[in-house]
Amino acid sequence: MVEAADRALVRISDLAGRPRGTGFVADHRGTVITSHEAVDGLARLVLQAPGDRTCLVTADSVTPFPSLDLALIHTKGLHTDGLGSDALGSDGLGSDGLGLDPLPITVRDSVESGTYVRIAAGGWREARVLGTSAVTYTATDRFHLLDDVLELAIGTAGSDALRLGGGAAGGPVVDAATGAVVAVLGTALHSGRRVGGFAVPLSAGPAASGSGSGSGAGGALAELLARNAATVPAYGDDLNLAGVLELAATVEAPPGSGGVDPVERADAVREFSAFGEGPYAVLGLVGAPGSGRTTELAALAARRDRGAEPAPTLWLRGADLLDADSSVADAARRALERAGRIVAASASATASTATVSTAPTATTASASTSAPAPASTSTSVSASSSAEEAGAAGAWALSPEPASSGGELGDIGPERLARLARDAGRPLLLLLDSPEEMPTALANRLPEWTEGTAEWLRAHGARLVVACRAEYWERAGAEFPRELLYGAERGGGEAPGGLPACVRLGDLDESEARRARARYGVPEGALDGPDARHPLMLRLLSEVRAAMSLPTASDEGAEPAEPVGPVGPAGRDDVFAAYLDLMCLRVAVRLAAANGLRGRAVRRLAARVSGQVHAAARRCLGPGQGELDRAAFESVFPWGPVPDRRLGGCTGWASAVLTEGLLVPAGDGYRFAHEELADWIQGIHLDLDTALRALVHHEHRDEPESRYEPESRYEPESRYEPDSQYEPDSQYEPDSRYEPEFRYEPEPPPVPRHRIGPVLQALLLLPRQQGDADLTLRLRELLRAVDELEPTDTGAWWATRLLSGVLLRVPDATPYVGVLRHLAERVVTWRAEGRAVPGEFGPVFWTRLPLPEAHRFDLLRRLVVADEAPPATELRYLDAVSGLLAADPAAAQPHLTHWFDDERPLPATPDATVATAAQALLHTHRRRALDDLTEALAESAHPRADELLAVLAEEEPSAVCRAVDRWTHDERPARRAAAMTHGLRAASHVRTEADRELLRYAALFLLARPGDCTLHGAALALLVRDPHTRARHLPGALARFRAGDPRLPASALVAALATHPEPVLAAFGDRLREPDTGEALRTLAEVTTPAPARRVAALVRDVVERRPEAAAHVAAYVDRRLEHGPAARSVLYPLVTGLLDGGRPQLRAALAKVFAAPGTPVAHPLRCEFLDLLLTREHDPVVLDALVRAAAEGAARSVSRGGEEHTRALVHSAGLMLVRTPDGATVFDRALLDQSRRIPGFAALVAGWLTDAPEDWSILVGPSTRRMIENLTGARVPV
Repeated sequence: MVEAADRALVRISDLAGRPRGTGFVADHRGTVITSHEAVDGLARLVLQAPGDRTCLVTADSVTPFPSLDLALIHTKGLHTDGLGSDALGSDGLGSDGLGLDPLPITVRDSVESGTYVRIAAGGWREARVLGTSAVTYTATDRFHLLDDVLELAIGTAGSDALRLGGGAAGGPVVDAATGAVVAVLGTALHSGRRVGGFAVPLSAGPAASGSGSGSGAGGALAELLARNAATVPAYGDDLNLAGVLELAATVEAPPGSGGVDPVERADAVREFSAFGEGPYAVLGLVGAPGSGRTTELAALAARRDRGAEPAPTLWLRGADLLDADSSVADAARRALERAGRIVAASASATASTATVSTAPTATTASASTSAPAPASTSTSVSASSSAEEAGAAGAWALSPEPASSGGELGDIGPERLARLARDAGRPLLLLLDSPEEMPTALANRLPEWTEGTAEWLRAHGARLVVACRAEYWERAGAEFPRELLYGAERGGGEAPGGLPACVRLGDLDESEARRARARYGVPEGALDGPDARHPLMLRLLSEVRAAMSLPTASDEGAEPAEPVGPVGPAGRDDVFAAYLDLMCLRVAVRLAAANGLRGRAVRRLAARVSGQVHAAARRCLGPGQGELDRAAFESVFPWGPVPDRRLGGCTGWASAVLTEGLLVPAGDGYRFAHEELADWIQGIHLDLDTALRALVHHEHRDEPESRYEPESRYEPESRYEPDSQYEPDSQYEPDSRYEPEFRYEPEPPPVPRHRIGPVLQALLLLPRQQGDADLTLRLRELLRAVDELEPTDTGAWWATRLLSGVLLRVPDATPYVGVLRHLAERVVTWRAEGRAVPGEFGPVFWTRLPLPEAHRFDLLRRLVVADEAPPATELRYLDAVSGLLAADPAAAQPHLTHWFDDERPLPATPDATVATAAQALLHTHRRRALDDLTEALAESAHPRADELLAVLAEEEPSAVCRAVDRWTHDERPARRAAAMTHGLRAASHVRTEADRELLRYAALFLLARPGDCTLHGAALALLVRDPHTRARHLPGALARFRAGDPRLPASALVAALATHPEPVLAAFGDRLREPDTGEALRTLAEVTTPAPARRVAALVRDVVERRPEAAAHVAAYVDRRLEHGPAARSVLYPLVTGLLDGGRPQLRAALAKVFAAPGTPVAHPLRCEFLDLLLTREHDPVVLDALVRAAAEGAARSVSRGGEEHTRALVHSAGLMLVRTPDGATVFDRALLDQSRRIPGFAALVAGWLTDAPEDWSILVGPSTRRMIENLTGARVPV
């Protein structure tokens, strides 16, 4: 401690070399703290550090605090390495580079009396704090009164050294216990009594509240103290933020990502930032093995360490937890105690080195502006009794059980560290990686442990990130209080898949994966599908390719090596097998080097290593969390020599395996370094049938057989083939003395759910080994279990997760479409029966399946009828379809047109079917890919597609015009016909000249093709609509219209009425003489301009006279004109009166139906007027009968609009007129009965009229009709 302080001292003198005082560096910017008396009155100062290094500063670099007898000297480089003589000025004084490390300053508010300290006064001397007193400081300008100055008791020699002008002024007063500076010596301080010496305290309270030459100066001192506390570590009673940072950084972090800088994942960074800024205490980082959970934790820790305000981050693993732990704080305490011993040992070693060294060096373990990272080699202490094990394990050596709290660094428990970090505004963050590795006994107490962890986090303001598998978080996340979980307010507090609130971590997105492949040197196309975005696949393949010396993506111009292994994209199994072979070879090479083996013996040894690794994987399948205990590990990979030549006579197996990183320590045992690789190799040896019977069906074998047996049907391909001298029976077979038997217990403990990985991998290996049919059979069995077992049964959980997990992980799910269709049917059935659908089979599952889009949309079509009615509490299948359509409309649109034949109703949306839902989705997302949509609809050639194209012609005419232009030049006749059909629809809605040109050129192109003569009528219709070509092509269009060309609609000629009325009306007159006059009359009804409308009315009268059978079409014309409201009266009144006066009964009956119809409100007054006109003139029973029936037809709509009285009056008036004619009463009764039977509600309406006013209806309705009305309504009707 004294040596470190001595190396931090700075001697202050004037230019003549006369000593003025002492100071010490307080931060990494080179700021020196000294007393005011040391700098008072000097324009320039010379600072001298140990080793005759000097620095010249001016008064501008001094911040004085005369009221505190303190001063700050700002230098440029006291914290950097020393410079050579070329850095000296002309006077021999350097301006930079004294190479000093700062001293920590106390963070206590006061120093207790009796505290032992060391002071720099003619050497380091011990003193004791007597108390505080008020003193007077005499500066060059005035006197200053200082309160609470420390009185020091010191020997006579020390008192002499503290005399005024003796050079001790400004020296640090260092706490003997903590090594922190508590005060600055002052030699110009006086009081009314004699004491050994005085020192101005630097404790946080008095120093920060002092003022100097201005408020900015006082702030500078406070900022310096805060910066010192955040960057210069101190321990014991003076533990500060920098000490917290150093302790947290000393805790061992996991290995990096293969020496390659990881790609920043924007989504994860955003979620972590939101978590840090929010009120939450726990974040679950949930991802499958190999998704990069540990890498993201390391990136988070690095960002916190490199930030402008570094924050402490403490690494923990599930293997660090113990059976008796009550919360995560227990594991944190053990980790911090180990870190404390490391820090203390490092400080002692540094001090010893500095004492022996002839010149000071900058090796003191201190924090920089961010907390220091731990050394690259291990800083933990091995607990192994074997020195060889400790040396081989390196950074992964097991640590001994920590000693009791306390020691050289004082209280460094997590509670104190969390409180300090919280008070500094930089909360302590605990990173718990792979909590699945916690001991089984603790896993059984998970609710209790989680509750204790939550309470501890609340009480101390710390935060926790848990990186785990979904299977673990499903249970553990549910145990945390919802308000503590990050994202608890999002989506009802649950993540997709029914998990508690968490952050899901999957594969890299495409841009991230591209950058990652470039960094790893993996060329494009080396991996296929999702594997090309899988973090672990990229890392392992990179190592394999580097070992095979293949040219990487960045090796431009490199000579291609001879291909090794399969050519083309590698699958996941291929990468795992190659990586395992590589690691076995590396271990074998290391063993061979240690045992003096060469040549082919290395290949044989690699085969033995492979056998041992597979034996280790088989042992991992036993009870527990998938790890090897110490005894099992040492039996497979011995540390020392083997008694026989079972392992080739080699020694050091454990050292070689651990050094190469194939396995790593985990708690009291060992595990495979990569969790996904461990699942894969263990899945090779899993007895799948036995596992499924036990997990899903709860069937356990009674015979004493091995719990997990290697299946002889598959062995991974090995590239290390033994030569002829290596007998097959000499290849490794586990010795029975070393191979324990894992047998079923009568009541075996439940398998932890996170151990689902090997079972999944075993299922995924089935197609490679036995074909798709075998896996299909297993999937159907799992689906049957999901369907038959109760949701609360643990077997249903395993069946659900295995079924969904396998289908999502297979490279291509097409061979299992039959299983998926059956599953979709069961989902619909479950929803219809009111049974909950497992979240694993929600919409997200179907969108992630590795399927062609045609199969995916077919499955979703089957599923949309299972959606619940809005407002839905969860994502619907229709929402998933909408998402797919929005993400890639061009790919999704053709598949949605295949839904147009599905008329199943959607229970969630009344009056909607699957077909109309597809129409609605295509219309809603039309603007994302309009041209592709028109093509998809034209290709469909379905009536619903035609309906949607008609809507697009009105709403998106430009897109339809572009489609018409394309289709006109298409070689397919059907497309050219569609071009004319939809071109005519869009023609009346075009808004720009560019669209008109497209239609014009399309029509001219087709008109010039003799082979498309059937389309010439439509082309002429387009040209007649266009003012630019109307005059030229109108005669030809009128000729085709007269000839009845079905492709030339009457509506096309209406546009020419304004410019060419005579020929157009003449053509309509000729056409109206033909049998089919309906379309022409309906079109003419839209002519509203008064002059042409009167001429049209004349044509209508002429039609009636020439063709009485056109009465229905004439009535339809009148009906459409009525809907134009009062503006049509001037034209209609003469026409209607003439028709009523001279028209035949058939025509008048048709008009009666039109007048009696409710119509729209705008047409109602005119209808009533003509109806009254009809009633005053009509006596024909045929017309009156039609009127009664029409009134009944409109009764439902009239009643809903409050028009019941109008209907009653109309029926009553028509009845009165009918009974005055021969057989009129019979006709009226028949009309009432017919309409009562046919129209719902009309019989009840008639019964009400008869009951309310029997005398009004007595002469109209006969007794038999009344009885029939009673029978229809069930209500008594007065006779």
